[in-house]
Amino acid sequence: MTSGQRAQRTGKSWISRWDPEDEGFWNSEGRPVARRNLWASIASEHIGFSVWSIWSVLVLFMLPEHGFSTTPEQKFLLLSAVTLVGAILRVPYTLAVPIFGGRNWTIVSTALLLIPTGAAFLLVQNPDTPFWLMLALAATAGLGGGNFSSSMANINSYFPEREKGWALGLNAGGGNIGVATVQLVGLAVIALFTTSAGQLVPLFYAPLILLAAWWAWRSMNNLVNVRSDIPAQLSATRDRHFWIMSLLYIGTFGSFIGTGFAFGLLLQAQFGLAPVQSAGIAVLGPVIGSLIRPVGGRMADSLGGARVTLWVFAAMTACAAVLVLAVQASQLGLFIGAFAVMFVLTGLGNGSTYKMIPSIYAAKAEDAIAAGEPREEALARTKRVSSSMLGLIGAVGALGGVAINVTFRESFAATGSTAPAFLAFGAFYLLCALVTWAVYLRKPARTPEGARAAGTAAPAADAAETTTR
Repeated sequence: MTSGQRAQRTGKSWISRWDPEDEGFWNSEGRPVARRNLWASIASEHIGFSVWSIWSVLVLFMLPEHGFSTTPEQKFLLLSAVTLVGAILRVPYTLAVPIFGGRNWTIVSTALLLIPTGAAFLLVQNPDTPFWLMLALAATAGLGGGNFSSSMANINSYFPEREKGWALGLNAGGGNIGVATVQLVGLAVIALFTTSAGQLVPLFYAPLILLAAWWAWRSMNNLVNVRSDIPAQLSATRDRHFWIMSLLYIGTFGSFIGTGFAFGLLLQAQFGLAPVQSAGIAVLGPVIGSLIRPVGGRMADSLGGARVTLWVFAAMTACAAVLVLAVQASQLGLFIGAFAVMFVLTGLGNGSTYKMIPSIYAAKAEDAIAAGEPREEALARTKRVSSSMLGLIGAVGALGGVAINVTFRESFAATGSTAPAFLAFGAFYLLCALVTWAVYLRKPARTPEGARAAGTAAPAADAAETTTR
């Protein structure tokens, strides 16, 4: 590191000593600092999710009586583009934390949300905007999606292993509920000012963005020992567990964000509900999924992440089958009830899969220590890689939201129904359940990392017996 870089890592916002695994340090100094950073991080991530999902609300305002000629297929495409940009940005956002510092990057990334908010404010008032231009400008809302990965990578460094399930679940859940908050704002605007006042939704968020940036500037810190090692961090993508966990997170978080974006539009396009009815019902799903996410993390802390994840995917498979029946029978009540259950399951699964990631890499650190690597070096390297993996897996998982909306679009365009889409989702959830069982729970072939993810002990010395698949 150059002298210039050393100079940048000084000042009252930088913390030079941070060891949350040391119980004495954690109980005397670490916990209050970590919690202060956590609350500010949640606020920023919450606003980020609200901006990322703002078009899931604004499409309900895009009606023919207000001059809009966009079709349901175009609206699904718009939501897919926003989701895609958010997923892609999660990669550089993850790597930005060790380069600039968690506090510094939170301030910058929060302030950047003014761009998509301003774009949305203008677009909703100009229905004659060419669709290609609307698509491009609306896609800037993906800036809010990147906030999740940088926030999770940052908070992962603050908490000890034994509390990460709850802390990461709380951070993510507080962010995820931003999907519901923006829908509540949209519902309030429709109820008070009708569907002609869509521009008030982004206008509402402008001062909140500034407030969240100020909170991060006032309350957060940068950690000196969180350093950039991009080649080493990206090299972890060659690990099979990266791709396995990415697959599982596509199933849980991809389903949450994809259906969270599409729920209101589905109620409008599939069942013909009015915008105020669609918004009033759609808000319930993200609320449920967000609030339950920390519970999923807590369950994973006590029962094992892989076990909880397996149960979740099995139940999601059954739930998808019920949704197929509800669409085919045009049963709105059954459709809403099954969707509510699906949101509960995605919330639990989001928490449990994210707990599995640091657990797997903690097991790898134990293996390295047993093989002779110095403890401090092994733990520091593993924490750096696991923080990066949290963000990168989050990026891949968000692509599931793109797939959800593209599948809805194609299903609706081809058949006028979303039943084929739910059938495809059910098959994918079944695949995820089988992969979870085969890699992390099937005892004859369980690896040390798999045993840790399942919540059971596995001696580090067993590393030599790790099964390669």
